[in-house]
Amino acid sequence: MTFEKIPYKIYLTEDEMPMNWYNVRADMKTKPAPLLNPATGTPMGFDDLRPVFCDELIRQELDNDTREIPIPQEIRDFYKMYRPSPLVRAYCLEEKLQTPAKIYYKFEGNNTSGSHKLNSAIAQAYYAKNQGLKGVTTETGAGQWGTALSMACAYLGLDCKVYMVKCSYEQKPFRREVMRTYGASVTPSPSMTTNVGRKILAEHPDTTGSLGCAISEAVESAVQSGGAKRYVLGSVLNQVLLHQSVIGLETKAALDKYNIVPDIIIGCAGGGSNLGGLISPFMGEKLRGERDYRLIAVEPASCPSLTRGRFAYDFCDTGKVCPLAKMYTLGSGFIPSPNHAGGLRYHGMSSIVSQLYHDGYMEARAVEQTKVFEAAEQFARIEGILPAPESSHAIRVAIDEAVKCRETGEAKTIVFGLTGTGYFDMVAYEKFHNGEMRDFIPTDAQLAESFASLPQVPGLDN
Repeated sequence: MTFEKIPYKIYLTEDEMPMNWYNVRADMKTKPAPLLNPATGTPMGFDDLRPVFCDELIRQELDNDTREIPIPQEIRDFYKMYRPSPLVRAYCLEEKLQTPAKIYYKFEGNNTSGSHKLNSAIAQAYYAKNQGLKGVTTETGAGQWGTALSMACAYLGLDCKVYMVKCSYEQKPFRREVMRTYGASVTPSPSMTTNVGRKILAEHPDTTGSLGCAISEAVESAVQSGGAKRYVLGSVLNQVLLHQSVIGLETKAALDKYNIVPDIIIGCAGGGSNLGGLISPFMGEKLRGERDYRLIAVEPASCPSLTRGRFAYDFCDTGKVCPLAKMYTLGSGFIPSPNHAGGLRYHGMSSIVSQLYHDGYMEARAVEQTKVFEAAEQFARIEGILPAPESSHAIRVAIDEAVKCRETGEAKTIVFGLTGTGYFDMVAYEKFHNGEMRDFIPTDAQLAESFASLPQVPGLDN
């Protein structure tokens, strides 16, 4: 068996790591719509957001114009513990598929959180520490974000309060224990510890929870801390996609080393952080008219915000305590089925990703979880990495695209994001192997009921 000169793994040196985050908003012709005050329908500025977010993170959130934002030295030094991450040529998968396509994946699982989430967790914890805060509050779905944030807070000596979506809390006890090992307090959401949690449980006593529910509880906890804590979020927000741009910047630098130009770039999509981070420098080239790429977002068919949602202003949380964001949404009251891709169970999508999709710069596909796990198992057997269910959505479509190349004879170059490992997801794999996994797809009637609850704010056309 002979291979090309391109190695299995392309590593950057530490000196080649990005010095700046890339802000794709600077190159967007239509900027993401501003966050709105739900009571007045007016844009929210710096002072409006201060009770919830850290000061520097608000500045990053509102900055639509600065293309490059320097990464502080302390954060770059922390990154070096697990970055640069490898860009892997999937030679074995290509051979098994008998495809002329060239497949690469950016592997972000080489840290204890098992995912890309640490890229933003350390940044947000750093700015909270610099502001003199005691700690932070957050939500987590699959547990990757909660784990990453607990690691970052332990490193910096901050308190960390995590509200974990109830179905994931029950399905993934060991992920919970990793968070506790790093000193975090972990509560299943919705809970009886907050006003909004008690309200949700009163209305839906048997709910399995959602990211929207957990966000509401975490925000309330931060606001009621008397200024000692702030809320931080692992996806969706502009600031998070900014931090995650290190993924795409490293990917592009590794490809450039060998003069590789991808045709298709694929990422799983829940709130949009890893997808937005992976595609950001490529999207920048596309926005500037320098190069064209096919960019594909892959979401679960059980929570299809891009493919079946509405582009409208909506609450970011189920408890309706957060600002309104314009995004593709299924409605803040939408509770996804308890599927096994907990990190993708969010009713909305990043405003950046939503605007880019709305403007036609990228595609979106929804896939059923049984087909996702078929791809996950195939990938694990061939490439030797057990992927997270979230990442496996991207694997599913990457394999589908490679098979199309086999049928057409086209030798396209495909890049996808392998955002994390699945070693804490064995309950899901067990259900799949036992034939107990089912595909849950919301009906049009269910979505219509959820859309009916979209907020009616003066000046909005929802």
